[in-house]
Amino acid sequence: MKLLEKAQSLPKTSGCYLMKNKGDEVIYVGKAKNLKNRVTSYFNNSSKSVKTQYLVSHIRDFEFMLTHSDTESYVLENNLIKKHSPKYNIRLRDDKSYPFIMVDYAQEFPRLEYTRKPKKGKQVKIYGPFPQGHLISQTLKTLQKAFQLRDCSLHEFNSRKKPCLLYQMSQCSAPCVDYIDQKEYLATLELAVGFFESKIKANRVLRYLESQMAKLAEYEEFEKAALIRDYLLGLKSYQDDLEKQNVEVPEYKKDVDVWAYFQGTEETDLSLYSVRKGRLIGQKNFHFFHSELIDEVEEEFKIFLLQYYQEFKGKIPEEIILNFKNEDILSFSMALNEQLKENIRVKTKSKKIQAIIDMCSYHAEESQKVRLKNQDSVFIGLKKLKELLSLKELPRTLECYDVAIFQGSSPTASQIVYIDGKADKTKYRYYHLETRPEGNNDFAMMREVFIRRLKKGELPDIFIVDGGIAQVNTVREVLNELNIETPVIGIAKARSESNFRQKEVSTSEERLIIHKRSNPYILNKTPSLMKIIVSMRDEAHRFSRKLHHKQEKKRIITSWVDRVRGLGEETKQTILKHLNLSVDELKEMSANEIANSLGINIYKAKLVKNYLQKN
Repeated sequence: MKLLEKAQSLPKTSGCYLMKNKGDEVIYVGKAKNLKNRVTSYFNNSSKSVKTQYLVSHIRDFEFMLTHSDTESYVLENNLIKKHSPKYNIRLRDDKSYPFIMVDYAQEFPRLEYTRKPKKGKQVKIYGPFPQGHLISQTLKTLQKAFQLRDCSLHEFNSRKKPCLLYQMSQCSAPCVDYIDQKEYLATLELAVGFFESKIKANRVLRYLESQMAKLAEYEEFEKAALIRDYLLGLKSYQDDLEKQNVEVPEYKKDVDVWAYFQGTEETDLSLYSVRKGRLIGQKNFHFFHSELIDEVEEEFKIFLLQYYQEFKGKIPEEIILNFKNEDILSFSMALNEQLKENIRVKTKSKKIQAIIDMCSYHAEESQKVRLKNQDSVFIGLKKLKELLSLKELPRTLECYDVAIFQGSSPTASQIVYIDGKADKTKYRYYHLETRPEGNNDFAMMREVFIRRLKKGELPDIFIVDGGIAQVNTVREVLNELNIETPVIGIAKARSESNFRQKEVSTSEERLIIHKRSNPYILNKTPSLMKIIVSMRDEAHRFSRKLHHKQEKKRIITSWVDRVRGLGEETKQTILKHLNLSVDELKEMSANEIANSLGINIYKAKLVKNYLQKN
């Protein structure tokens, strides 16, 4: 009742609100044209979605911030979400970045660079994004060879004194040793990059190479002509592949991004079609769980788009077309331009490229159908996990733990975090564990890991451990001691033997171990859940063993240093810093050589040599 009264006292102006839980942690950020009406709606008796009801049950207080306009509210909401990463705001996560081609004209002889993270600069030109990395990578190499453009790094280029092998193979003009002047090189480069700018310029490139091939054949340089012929075949093949998957609108020369969404029964998909100079060059798809929705879907998407373009590495398009039902986009458009310091035109329709807009909408719908039909939906997997654990809401944040130890030495553990079924490597953690006198003791070490982890707060929705019921019970005991109710599950393999055509065949199935459940759940029954859990377990294995091997190697190589009498702590640290030789190699060296190698004085070097000779 106090929250409702507080909400009713808010002003009827635009702004943002921050919902907080009992730990004073921000769990949701929203915006409103009318703060009083919007925030009051959370706490009155009006019908709300299950997700909103669950959010409200966790709210203990809220803060608000006023803005001068709805445009400012969009910008402020975006900044607050980035700052607090609230649990209940939707997270549309992209699983890969587009490939681009970058040319840095700040360099005297620039090269064509393939990159997924292009840098920005006044003299940097970026081409793309492109739909398929392997196609564009191969085409880039073909152009470099055909136009004899530099392919080496800037360091190699600056340090080279004579031409490399590529020059001898007629695949580089050797600008590193001034075999071509800058003006001629840049003219050749401009012709080559035209292949990515438009179909007209791409055809110009092909005609140029055809004329070069004809000249070489005329002079009876048939081997070089054959090389050009192969380059032409490669470039034409790329164009054919591009045309098979793309739609062209030759009269529409602008750079445009088209966005459309499809709202299914359980998930909502958002598709992006990128049109550059009248050519559809690529698409992306994002999706989130419908049950996670708190605000209107189009309002949620607008905030996502602000975040997407703020982090976008390539050239921002001139137009953005949103195939949304709500045509009230003026405030969003102003917020986007204010945030990016650009002049982007935002529209909800365009007759000129209606075919591409319709295709984008169709793609969003079909993308969801294919994912659900193939049981590849993260939603299906997490929904099953919710049912198995009788949770009130869909689990979004999962943490998986693994302990790595060999013969009692250098024990380590890893913490792997997945959000909405995707790895969040910024939250991965290593744990250096105590070496125990009894050697391998998985339970004691798992207990140590969780005691240390739970001190940090910000708990996930579910803890996962690599192991069976004993490991699960160990973690459950630690949680019970601290009155923490977060569910714990384990993942383990069940092995069985079966006869098949008189051969012994070993099979294994993945099982989910659930506290207080008599029988484990066979993960193979839900492929999408198995994909998430198994990939987390495998990632935890890889991560913990990586640190374990590093620690073990360091322990074996450097343990003898601590046993050399007469060395102070500072000297030991100096030796470890410079140590890159084995004990056997050091034994063969004189005291002077040891001093020079390890960065210590001759007296300390003699102590080291004496120890190594005696031991």
